[in-house]
Amino acid sequence: MNVLVTGGAGYIGSHTCVELLESGYGVVVIDNLCNSNPKSLDRVRELTGKDFKFYEGDVRDGELLRKIFAENEIGCVIHFAGLKAVGESVAQPWRYYDNNLNSTLVLTKVMEEVGMKNLIFSSSATVYSGDNEMPLRETSKTGSCTNPYGWTKYMTEQILSGMAVADKEWGIVLLRYFNPIGAHISGRIGEDPRGIPNNLMPYITQVAVGRREKLSVFGDDYDTPDGTGVRDYIHVVDLAKGHVAAVKYVAAHSGCEVFNLGTGCGYSVLDMVRTFQEVNEVPVPYQIVDRRPGDLATCYADPAKSAEVLGWKAEKSLADMCRDSWRWQSQNPKGFGE
Repeated sequence: MNVLVTGGAGYIGSHTCVELLESGYGVVVIDNLCNSNPKSLDRVRELTGKDFKFYEGDVRDGELLRKIFAENEIGCVIHFAGLKAVGESVAQPWRYYDNNLNSTLVLTKVMEEVGMKNLIFSSSATVYSGDNEMPLRETSKTGSCTNPYGWTKYMTEQILSGMAVADKEWGIVLLRYFNPIGAHISGRIGEDPRGIPNNLMPYITQVAVGRREKLSVFGDDYDTPDGTGVRDYIHVVDLAKGHVAAVKYVAAHSGCEVFNLGTGCGYSVLDMVRTFQEVNEVPVPYQIVDRRPGDLATCYADPAKSAEVLGWKAEKSLADMCRDSWRWQSQNPKGFGE
């Protein structure tokens, strides 16, 4: 079966392409490269020894999508394509709503036209409300998002779940990610953010490699074991394997199902820094600064449903995540810009 991967040149998309190809699936990628590098796809080919089609373009381009479906026998779509920086979404809300919502609307319209209704959506733990008890389950309260990025994920979930209710032919899986980090064990593909990193691990690795002076830790007075924020970090390869499990699931089921992709373990910011320094024997200078508005003290998943229904669970440790992140960054100090 061929899987169309929108945003397949990105961080999670490229790792998912590797796992799909190594699991025997055909892959077709569409990506406009606004936040990714085509070298990632060259390295996916290198790692797997397998070729695939790549279309450079925007998922909001209905004619291009019709061409892709006409030229390829697609059996499932994994929809990663979307803008993803929380801070940027606050500064540019219209751009985020236009890109993230319209890409889904155009994609599903074309899928409806061609009669191919199996879709896996890249959602996020940002859809959960901030007043939930931990751990977060798929039945926990959603909404009350704190930024436009989170609202686009929440709204897309509403669109897709409503479609599945209205038309029983749709098979839709909503995957709510927690905090993906790490890289392929080869060090050939990994996270390569444009500009200043928005997430903790790429900031740590850029400090370690000398691209940034020091890490800012936002607050050390939370109600957590060491006072710093606690999050559920998941290795990107484990996350990618969760998508392969979802492809198998959606091929045999209709309706709309939601799954958490996390480890179920919470690690603090200082846990991350200490583990990174220990396993890689590299210093990471940091300073404590004021809290960021809107940050929760603790956020982690209950991944039991994914284990029970998808037969998937995260296998890699925090040490693995830190080691693989550093292997990627140390071998590629400027990311794919080398």
